[in-house]
Amino acid sequence: MDQSDGTDTELLQGLVRGDQRPLSILFDRHAAAVTRYAWALAPSRQDVEEIVQDTFMTLWRRADAVNVPEVSVLPWLLVTCRNVAANLARRHLRNRADELPEESASDHTAHARRDAEQAREQLRWVLDEIAALDPIDRRVCELCLVDGVPYADAARQLGLSVGAVKQRVLRSRMKLRKAVTADEN
Repeated sequence: MDQSDGTDTELLQGLVRGDQRPLSILFDRHAAAVTRYAWALAPSRQDVEEIVQDTFMTLWRRADAVNVPEVSVLPWLLVTCRNVAANLARRHLRNRADELPEESASDHTAHARRDAEQAREQLRWVLDEIAALDPIDRRVCELCLVDGVPYADAARQLGLSVGAVKQRVLRSRMKLRKAVTADEN
C-alpha cells in the first residue's frame, strides 16, 4: 500500500471534508482487490464493473459513516462489494423472465388448440340454439348477446322499448340455460 498520499483513515477524513482527490487515491489503491473479489461474485464483466463502481460510490456517499478497523479501508470495501453484488443478483432474478421448457411449450400449444376447438364447438351449439328461437328473440340475441350491441341501440333498430329488449334477452338466456342443463344431464 502506498502511504505517500496518507493513510486510508486520513483519506477518508478528506472525503468527509468534500475533497475529491482522496477517492481517486483510494480507488487506485484498492480497485484491483475489489475487482478480483467482484469477479468471484458476478458472472459478467458488465456486472463486475457495475459492482466495483457502486462500491466506490457507496464509499464516496458514506465516507462519514465508515469505520476503518485497522489501517485499511479494504475490509469495508469488500463487505460493501459483497452487499452490492447480492443486491444486483436479486435485481437480476426479479427481472428475469422464466422460459417454458421446449416440450412444455408444445404441450401448451396442443392444449390451446384443443380448448379453441371445444370453444368453437360450444359456440356452434349456442348459435344453433339461438337459431331455434322465435324470429324477434333470435334477432335480439344476435344483436345484444352475439354482436354486443347495447340494449338501447337494439331497441331502436327493432322498434321495441328498452324494457322489451331486456325482457327478451332475459327470457332467451333462460331458454338457453335450460337447454344447456338438459344437454348436460
